[in-house]
Order: sequence, then C-alpha cells, then structure tokens
Amino acid sequence: DENLRTKANTLNVPTIAYQGRRKDDSSLYSGIRRCEVSKKKLRSLSQQSLISTEELQAELDDNVEFSPNQGLLLNCPEVPEEDVLAIYDQGKSKFVTVSKEQGVWGIRPRNPEQRLALALLNDPKISIVTLSGKAGTGKTLLALAVGLQQMMVENIYSRMLVSRPIFPMGRDLGYLPGDTQEKLAPWMQPIFDNLELLINNTSAKKGSKRDSYHELMERGMLVVEPLTYIRGRSIPNQHMIVDESQNLTPHEMKTIVSRAGEGTKIVLTGDPNQIDNTDV
Repeated sequence: DENLRTKANTLNVPTIAYQGRRKDDSSLYSGIRRCEVSKKKLRSLSQQSLISTEELQAELDDNVEFSPNQGLLLNCPEVPEEDVLAIYDQGKSKFVTVSKEQGVWGIRPRNPEQRLALALLNDPKISIVTLSGKAGTGKTLLALAVGLQQMMVENIYSRMLVSRPIFPMGRDLGYLPGDTQEKLAPWMQPIFDNLELLINNTSAKKGSKRDSYHELMERGMLVVEPLTYIRGRSIPNQHMIVDESQNLTPHEMKTIVSRAGEGTKIVLTGDPNQIDNTDV
C-alpha cells in the first residue's frame, strides 16, 4: 500500500514490500531433471535414440513422474564432460535423446538448458514453449533464430509475430510522438537488436544476402506489435513470440494463449527476477 508506506516514511519507520504469496524460485518448474548414472550406462545410452523408463528404473525414484516434454539430463561424475540429454515423450512413454550437434541459423547451444530449449522450439508438434532464465541466457535469441529458420527456410510458418508487454523500468518517459510503430520502437529495440545480430550472422549467410528485418517487416513476414490490441483476434499458422512475459497477469496470459489459431506456435520468454509490473 503506497499510502501506508508514505506515512511510514514520514515517521522514519522502515518498510518492506509484502512477499507473503511470492514463491521461492527453487520451487518453480525448471523443465529439466538431473540424474547420475554409471559411466558404462551413460555411454550405452548415448548410442540410443529412444530410452525406456525401465532402463533407468534403478536410477530414478519409483514415485517420480515426468511431465510431457520434460528434459532429463544424465551424467556421470567420472566423466563430467559427457552427458546425455533426453526429452520425455508421453505418447511413447519413452525418452527421446537430443543431439549435441543441433544448431539453427548459425546459432549453437552452449549448455544443456539451451540444447533442451532448442529441441523444444524446433519441434512443430509442440504448440507452446515457455523459456525462463536469467538475463543473458539466450532466451529471446534462440526463439527468434528458430522463428526465422522455420519461417524463411523450412516454410513451416507464414509469419513471425513478436510482442512484449509495455512496462517501464523506473519512471515512465511519458507520451511518445509518431505512429504506432514509432511509439513502439523504444520498447521493441531489444527485439530489433537480436534480429540484427541474427540476420548479420556470417555463419548463417552461406554466401547469400539475407533480408534485413526492415525488409521482412515491409513484406509482412515479420510483425512487431503491442499486446494491447490482441483481444478478439485469431492468429493461424504463425510463430508467435511474447518476450518479457513475466510482466503479464494470469488473465492477460490466458487471453494471449487463446488467440492462437491452427498451426500457430507460441513461445513465452521471461525471467521471474525481472518483474516490473507491480500487479504481478
């Protein structure tokens, strides 16, 4: 309560924000579970494309349950540089191993978490992906790289739609001049920075000239817009990225997810430690 805090400050009474309902970060779903196995078993499993739960019965607790598309990282203390990453396929009741050689648009993952994220983003059968991580972990970069690849090279999606909630860090600068795109430019600059990095990536060009993100926007293949006007829309066959989604309320999140039409993939990126919305 701001009024109560103001009164307390005038009386030199220290105050702190109420954290009663805030969950500890360690209790949040991480999307990946770690398990230690013997060196012999690790190298044996690394040669398989599918791993049954029976093969891991000795290492996994009897009561452990895996969520659909949850990651499992197998490693051995004897060989810390080796590991096996697999994704739980609920339909097959098996784990599908993830290749270490995967990459997209000249971008390669640097750790198991990025490998898992890239595998989930690359799978068109998975219609919604949430990426949660600290600043600088590559959430937005990976989402945009896969979006460009699947839209421009693989032709899975007809368009890439990118948006983020508009919440200032600190004091707001007030009203901005210009049309919708000009008003949005300062808020969307982090998106443009990542797009420019990807499109100018020399390892992804392969001798051919890539379109700039300005050209993609002019051709309607890339749309950057606010979430304000999304209610009532139906968005089919698009790769939809919502950046900084930690600032969305549950009601806003439900509204966004329900806008997805047939063939659309939604990618939500965010960091619970960077919440600027006081209502969340």
